[in-house]
Amino acid sequence: MRANFLKHVAQTSPAPMGLEIAGGEGVYLIDANGKRYLDLIAGIGVSALGHNHPAVVEAVQRQAGTYMHTLVYGEFVLSTQVELATLLCAQLPESLDNVYFTNSGTEAVEGAMKLAKRITGRTGFVSATRSYHGSTQGAASLMWPKDFTRPFHPLLPGVTHLDFNCDHCLGRITTDTAAVILETVQAEWGIRKPRPEWIHAVRRRCDETGALLILDEIQAGMGRTGTLFAFEQYGIVPDILLLAKGFGGGMPLGAFVASRKLMETLTVDPVLGHITTFGGHPVSCAAGLAVLRELIDRPEHIRSVPEKEALVHRLLVHPKIRHLRSAGLWMAVELDDFDEVRRVIAGCLERGLITDWFLWNERSLRIAPPLTISEAELEWACGVILEALAT
Repeated sequence: MRANFLKHVAQTSPAPMGLEIAGGEGVYLIDANGKRYLDLIAGIGVSALGHNHPAVVEAVQRQAGTYMHTLVYGEFVLSTQVELATLLCAQLPESLDNVYFTNSGTEAVEGAMKLAKRITGRTGFVSATRSYHGSTQGAASLMWPKDFTRPFHPLLPGVTHLDFNCDHCLGRITTDTAAVILETVQAEWGIRKPRPEWIHAVRRRCDETGALLILDEIQAGMGRTGTLFAFEQYGIVPDILLLAKGFGGGMPLGAFVASRKLMETLTVDPVLGHITTFGGHPVSCAAGLAVLRELIDRPEHIRSVPEKEALVHRLLVHPKIRHLRSAGLWMAVELDDFDEVRRVIAGCLERGLITDWFLWNERSLRIAPPLTISEAELEWACGVILEALAT
């Protein structure tokens, strides 16, 4: 199996982790030899309720046995799409009342960029340095530094970058800017939260220049930071909200959400201004609906996040830990260098704990477990990390 994996499955790195997964249960993944691994990264924040959550599995099985793909998205009335969009909008401010479903986060970014250009008639975008919004060409154009994109240039022109939490950078948002695209909490730079006054200033600058504000909550959403959506903690409302990863609970699902007035511009001049064959797939929407209902019906999943966050801060204390940044159950454990990070990742894996690093911060370990992780499981995971640091 491993030989065929390496031969026939396209690789994204020269040294893949190569775990052969045979099953999943709650916060655990199980390999082909029956070894259990506590998944401390939840598929990069995807498995918000853990692996094989009964409500999600039942919803997927029920919908798969009813019907699956029907027609290009947006033509037929499909109950799981409608129910998920309705429930989602009920949790959001009034101005975010219309949902366009996609297959992934990067597709949500692409759709939002097209929507911003269509609405404003402008072509410029402003994004943050060391942000990550996806790997398709439009989304990749937002990336800086260019290490990951340079071999694929030219990409989309007209993209300007600012530094997260930089006040004097706000002048880069001008009347040529179609939209500012920001992660509400920067993910791949190692969990960097905005200063409240700064993100408010971004909102004001967008209003002054007529630019739209797009908040990317592909990783920050679905309870990860201690509220259903991270922007709720800052008292602002984006013009367009991006969701994916935990939104589908393990199934491929993303969305960009805006007002109906804005979204209607994609239906005329030209008609079918943005279309997708599999976006909003009924089975994926069934999974997303089950996740959202679970988070609403069992608010302890999100309410317990601050306590679990505090627990990790109390436990993860070691001379080799330079800093521990967090936004709810989403943390970056900063060490000296990438060699130390790799050594700890390998030590954790050997002991049955899955961790990872960050795209723009190789000095930090990623912690983003399922929200369902217990305090006892967190204590064990922290103990493993400390053991790996000590050896």
